[in-house]
Formats: sequence, structure tokens, C-alpha cells
Amino acid sequence: MPPTPIPIPHFAETQLALLLSEHEAEVSTSKLASTAASVSPQTRRTLQATGSALTGLVLSQCRTGMGGRVVGEFTPDPAITSEESRSSDGTPRFSAHGLRVGDVVRVNDVAAGGKKWNGKDGGKEKEKDGKGEKGGPEGVVTRTSERAVWIAFGQQGGGGRSKEEDEAVEELWGKKLWAIKLANDVTYRRMRQTMEKIVKMTDSDYSHFMRVAFGQTTPLRPDEEAAGPVEFIDPTLNDSQKDAIRFALASQDIALIHGPPGTGKTHTLIELIMQMVQRKKRILVCGPSNVSVDNIVERLAPKKVPVVRIGHPARLLPSVLEHSLEVLTQTSDAGGIVKDVRKEIDEKQASIRKTRSGRERRGIYDDLKQLRKEFRERESKCVDNLVRESSVVLATLHGAGGHQLKNQRFDVVIIDEVSQALEAQCWISLLGAEKVVLAGDHLQLPPTVKSTGQKSKEAQSKGKTEDSDKELLKGVSLERTLFDRLLALHGSGIKRMLTTQYRMHEKIMRFPSDELYEGKLIAGEAVKARLLVDLPYEVEGTDDTQEPLVFWDTQGGDFPEKVEDEEIGKKGLLGDSKSNEMEALVVARHVDNLVDAGIRPESIAVITPYNGQLALLSRILREKYPGIELGSVDGFQGREKEAVVVSLVRSNEQHEVGFLGEKRRLNVAMTRPKRHLCICGDSETISHGSSFLKHWMDFLEEHADLRYPDASDILE
Repeated sequence: MPPTPIPIPHFAETQLALLLSEHEAEVSTSKLASTAASVSPQTRRTLQATGSALTGLVLSQCRTGMGGRVVGEFTPDPAITSEESRSSDGTPRFSAHGLRVGDVVRVNDVAAGGKKWNGKDGGKEKEKDGKGEKGGPEGVVTRTSERAVWIAFGQQGGGGRSKEEDEAVEELWGKKLWAIKLANDVTYRRMRQTMEKIVKMTDSDYSHFMRVAFGQTTPLRPDEEAAGPVEFIDPTLNDSQKDAIRFALASQDIALIHGPPGTGKTHTLIELIMQMVQRKKRILVCGPSNVSVDNIVERLAPKKVPVVRIGHPARLLPSVLEHSLEVLTQTSDAGGIVKDVRKEIDEKQASIRKTRSGRERRGIYDDLKQLRKEFRERESKCVDNLVRESSVVLATLHGAGGHQLKNQRFDVVIIDEVSQALEAQCWISLLGAEKVVLAGDHLQLPPTVKSTGQKSKEAQSKGKTEDSDKELLKGVSLERTLFDRLLALHGSGIKRMLTTQYRMHEKIMRFPSDELYEGKLIAGEAVKARLLVDLPYEVEGTDDTQEPLVFWDTQGGDFPEKVEDEEIGKKGLLGDSKSNEMEALVVARHVDNLVDAGIRPESIAVITPYNGQLALLSRILREKYPGIELGSVDGFQGREKEAVVVSLVRSNEQHEVGFLGEKRRLNVAMTRPKRHLCICGDSETISHGSSFLKHWMDFLEEHADLRYPDASDILE
């Protein structure tokens, strides 16, 4: 039966209405955070614990980055760094934070905080470019490590910098600083532009792939003859990986590669890219985050394929750096002149701090403006040549909408981690695509959506989008990913699943496999029986280190949850987030036992679905074990650790579980560990949440090492 066609302009108009609602929610959250964050150091720390800020910064260095932008290096303020937060050589380190490469941030002076502007405008806050509050300069995080964070300042869409921005960065020297995440206008703007372009397209503008993607035609049959015989380069590939590669090569328009946790999805994509390069194909590879893209660059780098990485590499490993535009524009022949201009800019920049004359400083700022213009023009030509000569170009999804890829044509577009991207984000790279390979796992969490859909729900109840007379298209939501939608549209014939996982002990894998992956997952020989006690350093054999699955069942009412109701909760920074102090103590005791048995803190992660609980766990564990990883379940997607402790938090007489009912969130939580998974929670509350949760509690009761904590013992 042919799929039901989706009207393409109507789909794009609905996406525009939903994106507007989402962007407004993001802007209001970051405004709330940046105003509330001036209230107290405690609130700033909470913003850091919940991934929205980084505190205790000082500016330590400036240099010129891509597009002539100033890149500031920020390090931990040594005056407020505790001994526990220093590395063995005494260097200050950051404690856990949520700033990631690509995040848009504002750097504020702690002393100035979010104080009102007290100029001649009557004490009102000055508006700057319609962006609301005037604070410190805004930029994009280009690199992070435990010892520093690098931020590129200047307008996000390119187009240079103003003298005011240059001065604002200069003013950060010698001050105590902190950084707050802002709504990312660039990504939103590119998604909006892409959807607006689709609305204006006529039937004759649609590519074959677009017609397939919206059910106006069915996918063509895979052409194995055209793909030719496949001689695999990587001898370690398993049968399901080989099958997925053959299928993707033979596909004429769309192939989905479904990679459950630990099944070597990226490993499979590397072989696929190599096979396509052998067949003289030109490929664009994208992912929703810098990390997802850099992961592929790192693995492709040793294969000697001409690759170019658009944008900023997340980790400056030599293999990645070598292929980033930032370095190629300096090391290629055409990059020589660009390098000279960059040097001149850096020298001018340094001379600002040596002069006290206001007139001289103005003159230097004017010179800088001209030099930056020249820099951008030369760099642009250099970049265009580099991209044109490359077989494989890699970029984030929104980076694919940058000027560097304008008018570039590709034979294949590959998107990794597609289930973590909004569909509108994917279309930035797909408008000109002929053949597409999407890799991901639609059974893990979709991208985070901040808007509760309030505006779109209101619009839906009226049956209209906000800026048109058309009804919103039913069944379209931001949470529904392209992978999901294509699978529902065309069925499993366009998909191949990877079935051997190389991460988890068999006992940890069993429940997600049976409940979510049709029982098809197989544990690789090397991992299926490995325990903490088998780690390659000295570990004592205990009840914990010899047990892959532990369940601390807190049922009985002695471990009640509570709603965050402190100052921070009232300000809405944690919303009505839940915490559970007694359960946090159970988690801390379990971590103590693991560390006492010899497990290194950096081999352990403690994760929880609730930001309120995360803030509480940070207070209890952060200073004691600086190396331990603390995070939200959502933020830990795509990660793994030897031991993972999960705090479920919910425990109430009404048996309410809230968003724990989302099986994809729990799937992420239970598939992060390699050798040891410890769940802490109230089975009585959790099992009432859904049939999935009931099955999970039954499974843990039967197969886990079941333990009941004693409240009086925990409080000792």
C-alpha cells in the first residue's frame, strides 16, 4: 500500500509555527537565567549544576580565530579553586559543567552581575540590537577542556565585529567572570530560512529524495548491480554491519541504519564512507553536535582520505586539527597570506593594552576593522578552494547552512545521530540531496524540546498557525524526528539494524533488548561477562564489583521525593524539578563502596532524570570525588562508563512518575554502563507508571541483586 502523501508546503508552515514557539521558550529561559543569575552565588552554582552556566572564570589569553574573530581562553580563577579541584601538578580545573562546543554564551563580570543600566536613560536597561539586556560580550564556545574554555566573540552569522564588541572583550581582563548559555539564534535562523525556502518551492523544484521523504513517491529498489561487489576494508566488521553497508551502497535514495547502544554505528559509517570514496562519490557528513562530527573526523583521519571539517573541532586532537578549516587555511599554500594578516591583527590586538591614549585606541580599533575585512575576504577564497577539492566534507547540521557550502554539490549526504536532531535542522543539509543515509536510534531520546507546545496547542485548538490561515498539520511535532517519520512512512524495508553490541554485560543488556529491540541484541564475546573486578587495575572482589546489576529498592515511604521550593525553584530555574535527599544518600553510599573497593572515581557516572536531584548529588559528591561524572540522563546520551549509578527520585503516595514514563529516557539510563549498573528507586511508585515500568521493576526484582536500604543506617 503506497504511503499517504504529505503536502510539503503545509509541513514546512507547521514546522515554522512550532519552531517559533520553541525559540520563544528558549529565549525566555535564557533571559530568566541571565537575570536571576545575578541574585546570588548559590543561584549561579545551581545554573552550573543544571548545565546552563560556568562560574569562576578569568580571561587568560586572546587570539584571532576563523573570520577574524577574537577567541578568548578562559581558565578557572585560581583564587577560588579548592585544593580538590586542582590536578596533581596544582593546576586549577573546572568542576562539572554543561557548556558544550557550539553553545552561544554571554560572559558577565561577577561584580556587574545583572545590575540595571544606570546611564542617562533613567536607569532602564539599554536594548542592544533588540536582544534585550545589556551584559558582557556574546560568543560561541569553540573548545572545552577541564583546564580551559575557548569562546569566539562576534556576530554569530559572520559579517565582522564592531568596535564596541572589541572593547567589551578587552574590558574582561583582570575581572572575575562567569558565562551563561543563551538561545542559539544561528541554528534557529537557518532552520527557519530552510523551512521558508521549502514553503516557496513549486512541484518542479522538488528533488526525487524530497518526494520520497514526504510520501509522494516510494523509494526506488536497491540496485546491487550499480553498487558493485563489496570488498570490505575493515576485517573486524560483523554480519549485521556488513549487511547495513551493502544495503546503504545499493540504495538509490534513502537508507536508515538503526544502531542500538554500543553496536558500532560510527564504526559502520566509517567503512561506508570509505566504500563510497572508492566509488568516486563526493560525500557530505553531518551530525547535530560538534562532538558527533569530530568523532567521525578522528576515525577517518588515519585513512588518508581528503577530508575537510567545516566549523570548530570540539577536541583539538592533532588528527582532527589537521583537517579543520581553521588549520587548513594556515597550512595550505593559499593560506600563507591569510596567516600574515592574522599575525598583524594579533599584534594590533596586543598593542591596545599598551596605550592609554583614547585617540590612539580608537585609531587601532579602526585599523583592526579594516584588517578583519581583508582577512575575511582572503580566508573566504582559501576556504572555497579547500572545500571544492575535498572528497568528504564534514559539518554540523546547522554548519551545513554556512557560506562555505553554498553552491557545493554532493552525491550522498550522511547524517549521524539523526535521532537527536530536529527534522528542520536535517533539511538544512538535505535540500539538494539525491541520496541520503540516516544513522541513529529512534528508541533513545529525541532532541530536547523546551516549548511545552503551549502556543502550538493554542494554535491547534484554533486550528491555525500564528502567521497564516492554514491549519497546523496533524501528527507533526518537534519531538518527531526524520528517522521516526520515514520509518512510519515507508516501513522497515528502508532500514537495517545493527545487532551485536560491544558495550554492556549481558545482564545489563537483556531488558532493553527484550523490551525495545525485539530481543535481537547479542552481547559481543569480549563484553558479555566482564565485571568491575576484571578492570585492568587492582580492584577488590566485593558484592558490588562482582555483580553487574544492583537494585536498591527504597519502597516503604522512608525515602520521599520533594519539589524544589527554595529560592531557585521559585525563580523557575529548576521549575518544579524533584529531588530525593534520602535516595541521594543511598547513591552516595554505593559510590563510597565502589571507590573503597578500588574503582577509580573517573570510571563512575551518577545520573538522574531530575535537575533538582542533580544539584543535590553535586553538593554531596563533587568535592569528595572531583573525577566522578555527574549528569542528567538526557545529557549523558551517547556516553558510557564502567559503572553507572542511576537515581530515579520519584517516591510518592500517588504513584506519580512524571516524565520517567518516557521509555526512551530510561533506555538511555540503562544502556550507559559497561560492567556495572546500579538503580536506586522506589519500585512501589515506579511500577505504577506504565506497563514498560512495571516490566522493568519485575525484571529487576527477578534478575538484579536486590537490596533494601535502611533509613536509620543511611542517616548515621
